[in-house]
Amino acid sequence: MYSYPQLSEEHSLVRKTAREFAERRVAPLARRIDEGEYPRELLREMGELGLLAPHIPQEYGGAGLDFRSMVVAVEEIAKASPALATVMEVQGSMIAWNLYHYASEQAREKWLEDAAKGRKIIAFALSEPCCGSDAAAIQTRAEKRGGEWAINGVKLWITSGLYADAYLVAARTGPPELRHKSISLFLVERSPCVEVSPVKVMGVHGTGTAEVKLNDCRVGDEALVGRLNEGFQVVLDDLNNGRTCVGAIGLGIAEAAFAEAYAYTKKRTAFGKPIADFQIVQHYLANIHAQTEAVKHVVYTAALYRDTKDPAFPMYAQLAKVLASRLAVDATRTAMQVMGGFGYSTDSKVEMLYRDAKATEIYEGANEVIMNTIYRFLEKFSP
Repeated sequence: MYSYPQLSEEHSLVRKTAREFAERRVAPLARRIDEGEYPRELLREMGELGLLAPHIPQEYGGAGLDFRSMVVAVEEIAKASPALATVMEVQGSMIAWNLYHYASEQAREKWLEDAAKGRKIIAFALSEPCCGSDAAAIQTRAEKRGGEWAINGVKLWITSGLYADAYLVAARTGPPELRHKSISLFLVERSPCVEVSPVKVMGVHGTGTAEVKLNDCRVGDEALVGRLNEGFQVVLDDLNNGRTCVGAIGLGIAEAAFAEAYAYTKKRTAFGKPIADFQIVQHYLANIHAQTEAVKHVVYTAALYRDTKDPAFPMYAQLAKVLASRLAVDATRTAMQVMGGFGYSTDSKVEMLYRDAKATEIYEGANEVIMNTIYRFLEKFSP
């Protein structure tokens, strides 16, 4: 195990706790999750260990640590189950963060500790059939009627949507031509006004991905998360956290794929010797390792910049997401090639990792859109 200048001994302890939990509790259930079982009990257990939202203060159910602790924990969980890590990063780095920093005191008192402890699941409802990466074009509306907000619309690709106890809903509260300047966030408790349908996806099974229809859901002003018509700034804060954590998921996937392939090459023989003795196989593995170590520094630096409020954090959040998601796809593809027919079989962990890896290039903003964002940062920071 290498040491990294962005991390401290405290982060090593978080890693140790997360790794032990992943090996003891997550790995034995990873296939059941991959077959569609939602990991609610594991989320509760992580919450009790302070792993689900470690950066939230202890009085609200967290561990009182920092964002780097969140990233390290996500990385370790992703090695065993990228699907669980995906639910975890949404619940911890986005939902719990939002409630602590932006929710009303009433909503914070009602929901935050239960969310940080995994006792209640809250889904982040942003994407719509019309709009994924172009979040400023959402069509869900919230209109004031008789002192309440009436919310109507359809959300799609919502992680935990099938099983959520509440939804953090992005809705338009002004003219659509104002785009991001007329979007607000509302915390909507699950009730008969919410209709959910499962969405089948290629990978990250067990995340409860769903279409969520809001049929005249009514909430009061206390349900606003952030200020009226300023919800998009909260969304951007969310996405930067989420993208950094997707970087951690990509790292976890790549590290797990490497471990599987490395072990396989030591025991699999061809032409009278272990395939690890063939130079091409050595180069495949060395390349995965080299890329992983390089990307680790980007992901850990992004998390450090979040903790230190460095203005470079938004840029590094994008870099972490793009580089680590590419790494995850490349590492799992290479590991599968090294492992041949066994790697392609459903008996292989790499087969699951390969399917899950692709999602990291798509969710939390498609990589192609994020590249546009990176270019805009280049223009902003260029001399």
